[in-house]
Amino acid sequence: MRPQCRSLTVWLTGMALLTSERPLAQDTDPAFARGPQARANPLPGLRRLMDTPLRDTSICRGPDGIWYLTGTVEPFWAYNEGIKVWKSPDLTNWTALGFVWKYGASAWHKPYLEKKKPLWAPETHFLKGTFWLTYSIPGWDGTGKTSGCGLLRSTTGKPEGPYEDVQPGERLGDEIDASLFQDDEGTVYFLWHSGKIARMKPDLSCLAESYRWLKTIASDPNPKHHSGLCAGIFGTNSFDHVRFEGMFIFKTNARYYLSCAESFEGRYSCMIATSTNLFGPYGDRYEALPHGGHNLFFNDAKGRWWSTYFGSDTAAPWQERPGVLPVEFDLKGRLSPSLH
Repeated sequence: MRPQCRSLTVWLTGMALLTSERPLAQDTDPAFARGPQARANPLPGLRRLMDTPLRDTSICRGPDGIWYLTGTVEPFWAYNEGIKVWKSPDLTNWTALGFVWKYGASAWHKPYLEKKKPLWAPETHFLKGTFWLTYSIPGWDGTGKTSGCGLLRSTTGKPEGPYEDVQPGERLGDEIDASLFQDDEGTVYFLWHSGKIARMKPDLSCLAESYRWLKTIASDPNPKHHSGLCAGIFGTNSFDHVRFEGMFIFKTNARYYLSCAESFEGRYSCMIATSTNLFGPYGDRYEALPHGGHNLFFNDAKGRWWSTYFGSDTAAPWQERPGVLPVEFDLKGRLSPSLH
């Protein structure tokens, strides 16, 4: 999530829309009803969850079967205080829990608070009997040198908290867009940015090792398949990355799916590469969800897989509103929007 990925037109349009948490129209499946679309939709099954302005949509299912949603709240590019959460029994009717945490108390927050930086891309996760929130704060020089991300733990086990910063003295990771991944044997990894990953201590109090940077085995040198930021992050002649921000990992059918956001043919898309080993090497990357960048994946009680959505580029079905869409896998494990 960066201002370079959006246009002034999208910003003005988003600011002009009214905020509302009312659910949209339902169809025969109340859990995954289709909402009205703003324009021709390249993502079959995509539906809007509510009219509240939001970027970087994150959804997880709690142990009680309730769905919890968060994301970057307004103002997106100025001080926005912290993290808000919503809950829903059916992914259709949403109730606002309000701010569950406001940044500023941790020692490493001080320069960000002084400069009134926004909080970006929180993600909600339920692991080890409680809720966790990852978060990031952009820096003031456009590089990872001043950006940072961290992790919060609910001290009560409840999604509304209260939350405590697991490492208040310093950032857990440089750069932005933090996430969590728990492998089959229970090990939890802290993920961030464009492919950085580090194992955490069993109590998730800090990183247990230095990070690794996940890469692909094949290069994609086409300049239309990369953000203008890629050269500054990876080097001018480096094309072995999956994409430049919004990292997320999930595993299904013995395969790890590494997704990130990339500017691909002008679309802010979800790119994916897969591997049978968590640390790679990862295979060729591909555009899995056009216009669907900085998303995450989850499955429901019936085992169906879904992706979150928010919309960042001007050709997207809509911009800066939370949504979901069904996804499916072909016989080779390739992910795409579901046609069913």
